[in-house]
This record gives sequence, structure tokens and C-alpha cells, in this order.
Amino acid sequence: MKQRFFSKHWVLFMMTLPILLSSCVVVRQGEFGVKRRLGKVSDNVYTSGLKTFNPFTTKIIKLSAQTENIEVSLNIPSQEGLTIQSEVSILYRVVKKDAPELLRTVGLEYEETIILPVFRSAVADVTSKYYAKDMHSGNRAGIEIAIRELMMKTLKDKGILVENVLLKSIALPKNLTKAIEDKLEAEQQAQRMEFVLQQEKQEAERKRIQATGERDANRIISEGLSEQVLQFKALDAWLKLSQSTNSKVIITNGTVPMMMDPEAVGGKK
Repeated sequence: MKQRFFSKHWVLFMMTLPILLSSCVVVRQGEFGVKRRLGKVSDNVYTSGLKTFNPFTTKIIKLSAQTENIEVSLNIPSQEGLTIQSEVSILYRVVKKDAPELLRTVGLEYEETIILPVFRSAVADVTSKYYAKDMHSGNRAGIEIAIRELMMKTLKDKGILVENVLLKSIALPKNLTKAIEDKLEAEQQAQRMEFVLQQEKQEAERKRIQATGERDANRIISEGLSEQVLQFKALDAWLKLSQSTNSKVIITNGTVPMMMDPEAVGGKK
């Protein structure tokens, strides 16, 4: 009797177990849970944890709360009418409080429904205002910001936050790439020549200052060598010679002394 009772309850448990399991869902970290009951989306947003619901009338839809990355390869236009190949990353996330409205108005296929179409339209509007060379230079960051801001004008009311748009690669036409490289090389050569000319100017200025200093020094010396000074220097030299114990021959014109070696004089005889 007990065995039959146990068997009935075991069969009942096994029959109800799938129902019990289907009435529970785990919302993991990095996810949102939104309840939809009888086709109507609730305004409540569930965070991580175990959630129970009536599987016959209700379903909990899970959305990613993390930053998502969409990789896009496309051709973008430039102001001069060129077509440029580019690899772009769109970093976005779903805003928690707007998740129910996103499901009501767009659904789960929001990437294909609104994000990508809005992105392609924004890219065409922004890049067509820039020259191709600007996309290959420091203006790239400004282009990325402009695309993001234009996308947010449409997506901010849909519950999508575009965090960043990254132009990862820009493939310019070969002839344009060569022209840009030639221009950069010419600019570098001009900068090197400017540096050389600056050095030459500095060296010329140094020599001019040196010559001016030497000229001024000579002028000061010449102005100071008067007749009285020369006579005083001659008298001072004679005085020092007279105090020497070495024999010497002094020849003078009466103003400036000239000393000669006696042995050298004697050797000439």
C-alpha cells in the first residue's frame, strides 16, 4: 500500500517537475529581465537572481546589460566623391529603465531594426562633409564623435546608448594614398630645411657677435696706447732688464727697447 502511494506521488512529482522548472528563470549578472504577461510588457525591470512566473501566461525576456560591440564593414563617401572602405566598431548598451519601452516599440531585433540603419545614415551624412585625407589624419576622432552624436539624436529615446563609434581602419584609394605620402614627405623635408636654416642663422649671429666683440676690444686697446703709455711701458721694461744679472745687449731707438742674446750676436762675427 505504501509502495503504491509512493509511486503515485513520484509520478505526480515527475509530471509537475517540468512545469516547476519552466516557471523559474535565472537572470545573470550583466542581464536585464523584463516580464511579458499575456502579450503586455511590464514596466518592471529585474536584475540578477532567480525569478518565478506563471509559464502559461507570462514570460521573462532577458536582455544584455553589458556594452555590446557591432563590427561593420562598409563603404563611406567623402566630400570629393570618393568611396572609402572602412571597418567600424559600434559600442552600445541598453539603458535599464528604457528596456521595457525598447521591447514594446522595437523588439529584440533592435540591432538590425534601428542601430545599424541609423548608423549607416549617420556615417553617410558625416563623412560626406570631410575630405578623404581628413579621415586618415587627426580629424578621425572628430568624425567618430560627430557620427555618435548624430546617432544619439535618434536612439536616445529608444533606450539605446551609443558609447563610442570607432573607425578602426580606413582604406583610401591607392592614388590618394600616394599623394598623401608625398605631401607628408615634402612637409618633413621642409621642416628639416627650416631647422638647417635656423642653425645657419644662429651660427652667423654668433660669428657677428664674436667679430663685434673683437673689434670693440681692439678699438679700446688702440685708444689706450698713447705716446705717454708706450714710453712708460718702455721705461718699465728697461728697469726690469737692468735688474737682471744675465748679460744682454739692448738696442733701442730711444723709445722701445729690443733685447738680443749676446752669444747669438757673437756667433755672427
